[in-house]
Amino acid sequence: MPPEGDVYTIDKDKTSRPRKSSVDKALVDVFLKAYRMYQKMVPYPHLQEEIRTLFLSVLAEEGIITLEDIRREAVRKLREEGLPVNDRNIRDYSHALIDFHFARHFTQEEIENYIHLARKQDAFQNLTKVLNTEGVTFKAIRQVLKEFCEIPQGSLYISPNEAEGVRVALISHFISDQLPFVGVAKKYITIRDVDEMLDHSTWNPRRSGRVGGKAAGMFLAYRIILPRLETRDPDIEHYVRIPESYYFSSGMLSDFIDYNRLYSFHSQKYKSIDTLGAEYGKIAQLVERASFPPDIIEDFKEILGGVGEYPLILRSSSLLEDNFGYSFSGKYDSVFIANQGDLQTRLAEFIRGMKRVFMSVFNPGAIYYRRDHNLLDFDEQMSVLVQKVVGRRFGNRFFPFAGGVAFSHNGYAWTPRIIKEEGVVRLVLGLGTRAVDRVEPDYPRLIPLSHPSLRPEVTIEQIRKYSQKMVDVLNLETSSVETVPYIDLLRGIDHPDLFYALSLGEGGHLAPPLFKGQEISLDRSCLTFDNFLTKTPFVPLMKKVLKKLETAYGRPVDVEFAWDNDILYLLQCRSLAMTEHIGKVIVPKSIPADRILFTNNRGIFNGMIRDIEYIIYVDPKAYARLTTYEERTAVGHAVSRINRILESRRIGLLGPTRWGSNDIKYGVKVGYEDINHTLILGEVAFEEGGSAPDVSYGTHFFNDLVEARIVPLAIYPDEPDVIFKEEFFLEPPNLLGPLAPDLAACAPVVHVIHVPSRTGGRLLQVYQDSQGQQGMGFFATPDEHREEASSRLIDESLVSSDMG
Repeated sequence: MPPEGDVYTIDKDKTSRPRKSSVDKALVDVFLKAYRMYQKMVPYPHLQEEIRTLFLSVLAEEGIITLEDIRREAVRKLREEGLPVNDRNIRDYSHALIDFHFARHFTQEEIENYIHLARKQDAFQNLTKVLNTEGVTFKAIRQVLKEFCEIPQGSLYISPNEAEGVRVALISHFISDQLPFVGVAKKYITIRDVDEMLDHSTWNPRRSGRVGGKAAGMFLAYRIILPRLETRDPDIEHYVRIPESYYFSSGMLSDFIDYNRLYSFHSQKYKSIDTLGAEYGKIAQLVERASFPPDIIEDFKEILGGVGEYPLILRSSSLLEDNFGYSFSGKYDSVFIANQGDLQTRLAEFIRGMKRVFMSVFNPGAIYYRRDHNLLDFDEQMSVLVQKVVGRRFGNRFFPFAGGVAFSHNGYAWTPRIIKEEGVVRLVLGLGTRAVDRVEPDYPRLIPLSHPSLRPEVTIEQIRKYSQKMVDVLNLETSSVETVPYIDLLRGIDHPDLFYALSLGEGGHLAPPLFKGQEISLDRSCLTFDNFLTKTPFVPLMKKVLKKLETAYGRPVDVEFAWDNDILYLLQCRSLAMTEHIGKVIVPKSIPADRILFTNNRGIFNGMIRDIEYIIYVDPKAYARLTTYEERTAVGHAVSRINRILESRRIGLLGPTRWGSNDIKYGVKVGYEDINHTLILGEVAFEEGGSAPDVSYGTHFFNDLVEARIVPLAIYPDEPDVIFKEEFFLEPPNLLGPLAPDLAACAPVVHVIHVPSRTGGRLLQVYQDSQGQQGMGFFATPDEHREEASSRLIDESLVSSDMG
C-alpha cells in the first residue's frame, strides 16, 4: 500500500491506473508553494541551513511536527525507496520534508517573512561584530547597517533583548552618548530609524561625530509619538510631522578648525571672562576668512541641489545641547536663510550660515553657562541641523500660521482651576522666535491646556494690551528675519487662516469671527487665537503629544513647534528645566512690619531663598528717565560687573520690568552671564511705568533662571495690600562706587546695598508660595529664621530644597 498521505489512491476496478483524489489540487498548490519558497532561498545558499532550522523551530512551536518526526519520516522514505540510510540522504530528505510541511501550513507572505527573518539574523550578527570592533570607521558601520536595512522589514523582528545592544551602539555612535538620553532612546529608536537618519546625514570622512542634542531630541520625540514597530495613534499619525531635515555631524567643526589651522580655538574656553568678551570679535573675523575643505563644499552643493530654492534654517545642535539637566536655551545660534537664486549664490549664503553657527560655540555666554554647570572640560562640538522652514510664501515673505513652545507641566498656574499636569503653550502668529524670546512691546498667547479659554487678563483693554502686535517672518529678498506689525502684514496678503487667529472688537465687546467667510476689519482686530483653540484639533493633539513624551522621558518635557496647513511640526524636544521639588512653602504671618521689605501676590513661582547679603537694585523710575542708548547700555554693563564682583556672595537683583529684553527701551538688556550669580530676579512695576512684569515662562531667558536656580519675582508696588519699601533701596550708602569706581556714573540708577549693614546684622529672606500666590521678603538673622520656622512647625523636609 502507498504510504499514508500519498497523492494517489488505488482504484479497485483499475488497479493498474491511479486516479486523482479530492486533495490533488491542494497538494499541487503546496508543491508549487514549496517550489516558490525554494526559489526564494536559492540566492542565499549560505543561509539555507539557518532558514530551515528556523522553519523547523516554528513548526515545532506550532505543534505541527518536530525534528524527530522529520527524521523518522525521512528514514522511512529512504527504506521504502531502497536508498542508503546515511547522514547525507537523511539531511536531503529532511530538508525536502521541512519545505513541504512549511509550505503546507503557512501563507506565502508568512514564508517570505521567515526567510527575511533568517537573513536579518545573519546580517544582524555581522552588524553586531562590526559595531564591537575597536576603531571601526563610519564607512564600515554604514555598509553593514545598510545591508541589514535593505532586507525587507516584514512583520517578524529581531528579539528585543538582542536588538537592544545594537540599538545602544548605533545611538552612541551616531546620535548621542549621553547616558540619560540613550536610556530613553534605546526603547524607541530602531536600527532602521538610525539608517533613515544616516540617509539624510553628512559625515566628515576625517573626523567622527554625532548629530548633536537638538537633532537627537527632535528625532527621538518623533519616534516616541510615531513608533515604527508599535500601534500608532491615528490622530498623531495624521497631524504630526517633523520638517524635512538634514544632519551635519559634529566632526565638521573639528575638521574646519584643523583645515584652517585655528588650533588656538580649542583653549579659548579657559580664558578669563574679560578676555573672552574682548576676543570674540576677533574669532568672528577669523571664522569669516576661513574656508571649508573642498569635499565638504561638494556635500553642501549636493544638499542644496536636492532642496532647491526653499527657505532653510540652520539650527545649532551641539553635543551638550538639549540634554537632561541643561538645555543651553538660546546659547547657540540658529540661522534662517532664504536660499533663493542660483546655486553659487545659495552656496555662499549657506556657508555664511554654517560659519555663524560654528562660531557660536565660542560665544562668551555659552562658555559662562558651561562653567556654571561644570561642563567646561567637555569637548563640546557643534553639529548643525538643517531643516526646511515650516510655512508658506506670501509675496516676498515666508512664515507658518503659528509657532511656539509647549510644556507638559504648567509651572505658571494663575488660578486653582488650571491643572498643571496638562501643560501650557506660548503661541504666536508667524515664526516661533517671538514665543521663546522676550520681545517688545509684545506678548504671546499663554494657553493652559487644561482650560485653553482661560486668560490671565480679565478686561478687553487688558486682553488687547497683553496680546501680540508684531510678527516675525522670513524676508526672502533680504534673507533675514524681519518684524512687522501684524495688521500691516495681513493687510497686504490673502491669508486663508485669519478666521482662526483674530478676534474683532466693537462696542466694548471682543469676539472671534462666527464663520470663515465673515468680513474681518483688521483695524478692529486683536490676535487672540480663540477659534484656533476651539475649532481645530490643536489643543487635544498637543495634550496627547506632551503626555506621550513625558511618559517616555519619565519627566516633564518642553517642545518647540510650528503649525501650518493643519499640520503640527515638532521642531525640538528636551527634558523640561525644573527646580527641585519644594513642598508647600508657608509664608510667615508674624513678621514685624518694620522687618518686611516687600510682599507680592501675582505671578509667583515656588521658592524659599535664605540669607541674601547684597541687593543690586536698578531703580525703575530712574531707568525710565534715561534718554540715550549708551546710558541704558551702561546700566546693563554695571549689573554684569557687580554680578561678577559679588559672585562668591549671596545676592539678589531687583529692577524694572522685562529683564533680558531684546529692546533696551523696555528693560535692562542682560544675558545669562550677566545675572548668573544672583539668587532672585525681581521685576518691579510701578503704575507710572505703563508696563507690568512679563510672564516670561517658557522663554529662553526663563529657562536660564530655572536652570541656575534663580527665583523670578513680580512686584506691583502700587497695588492695594502690597508692601514695597522703596526708600530702603534708595537710601545711602550706595556701594556701587566703592566696589567699581569706574561705574560711579551709574550710581543714580544702580544701587548696591549691603543688607546687614542696614538692618543690624539681619539678612534678606524670601518666601514664595505659588499655590497660594503669596510672597514676602523680610529681614531676619539665621537664628531668627530658624526660630520662625520652628514656631510654625514646618516639616523641614517640605522646604529642604533651598533654591538658594
